[in-house]
Amino acid sequence: MAKQCDFGLMGLAVMGQNLVLNIADHGFSVAVFNRTTSKIDDFLASDAVKEVSGEIVGCYSLEELVASVARPRKIMLMIKSPDAIPAMETKLYPELSPAEAVMEKLIKLMEPGDIIIDGGNTHYTDTERRTKAIEPTGILYIGTGVSGGEEGARRGPSMMPGGSEAAWPEVKKIFQAISAKVGPNHDIPCCEWVGARGAGHYVKMVHNGIEYGDMQLICEAYWLLKNAIGLSNEEIHDVFAQWMDGELNSYLIEITRDIFTVKDKLTDNYLVDMILDTAGAKGTGKWMSQLALDLGVPSTLVTEAVYARSLSAMKDARVRASKVLPGPKGSYSGDKQEFIEFVRKALYVSKICSYAQGFVQMQAAAKANDWTLNYGPIAMLWRGGCIIRATFLERIKEAFDKNPALENLLLDPYFKSIAEESQIAWRKVVATAVELGIPCPAISGALAYYDGYRSERLPANLLQAQRDYFGAHTYRRTDGDGVTACHTDWIREKKD
Repeated sequence: MAKQCDFGLMGLAVMGQNLVLNIADHGFSVAVFNRTTSKIDDFLASDAVKEVSGEIVGCYSLEELVASVARPRKIMLMIKSPDAIPAMETKLYPELSPAEAVMEKLIKLMEPGDIIIDGGNTHYTDTERRTKAIEPTGILYIGTGVSGGEEGARRGPSMMPGGSEAAWPEVKKIFQAISAKVGPNHDIPCCEWVGARGAGHYVKMVHNGIEYGDMQLICEAYWLLKNAIGLSNEEIHDVFAQWMDGELNSYLIEITRDIFTVKDKLTDNYLVDMILDTAGAKGTGKWMSQLALDLGVPSTLVTEAVYARSLSAMKDARVRASKVLPGPKGSYSGDKQEFIEFVRKALYVSKICSYAQGFVQMQAAAKANDWTLNYGPIAMLWRGGCIIRATFLERIKEAFDKNPALENLLLDPYFKSIAEESQIAWRKVVATAVELGIPCPAISGALAYYDGYRSERLPANLLQAQRDYFGAHTYRRTDGDGVTACHTDWIREKKD
């Protein structure tokens, strides 16, 4: 009889291999399978496998993988791309994806109570659909977000599982063992059950969207320091090193600091200056922005970040435009140290707005999809292991601990005080950027969101009048009941 392992995993790309090593390092035995069987052999022969404490067993078919895992079987799919496996005939799903092709075959091989786990960057609607389709077979399904990249997968990722809740007790021990740990004693796992069906993948998507916003905000801060006050790379390194000692302490600030120390071996210039200014994207930021539009919530920071990447990709067009389109020239004439502090404050309060928008979107999605989400614990899932890990996430947990129904992070006393203290600096940074022609769409967009959110009245009254004028879309009156729709024949009123 085949070895009965604690866990099974299919997909030995970089993330899959490192998760297997992590699981085995915590004393669990793992059965592994990859369609390209030579990758199994190469992996098993590697020094990394020889160094882990748990046993790793190679399997050369799905049938062997299923037979090699103890019941209730826990089999995780880490399928890298649509090219990872060939198409298979299916009846369960109208549109076959690689993951679903494997799932259909697994369902025929597994038994009720067994668990299929999707650890890829999957759109939450697929996870919603798959959970509903698979559960009637008696098999349980988990869609889990895994954040932290290659290093996180190996040393401790942030994990955001959702799906069939009955599966959680069966995987909890392994998931929480391998996840990142935080807290004074480093014993709080960055992994907890998120919610039903697609909730885990939705929260992971929001994490990625916030990551987009965070990275764009930091890039804009760098660009302001470089172009408004002319700081060198060495000086920018020192600024980010100082910021690491305060409220902005985070993984992204840390790696940004380090980037400014690396020299290019070919030219002896700083490597960051030798990198082409065109940014790519994998799509999860776009998903969050699209879904925000569907929900009618203003997640402007991720949207600005996505568009900033799109604009950066128009390199040839930008080069042509730079030769003909005029703009201001010059630099900031005030005190440099004061401006650095202005940028720090603007960056921090803009970051708060970004997270505020992310949590508002999760609240709206929870209502729309009938999920029960616990926002304080979600903040702590991101406290370690993932790309957006930051000290101030503990402040977010505190805010939701005090008020689980908190409508917006900006209304929490701590975050409200930061916004109040940062007003002058924030506006000075945006005004300076506009005066000098330095683009900062995320920082200025955050300020526009803040000013819009704090405004009792906005010019949407005129917008509604316009819509009613050309399309009879109706409007509601300020002295009405707030429900009754009114319409005016604007042309007749004008004539009269």
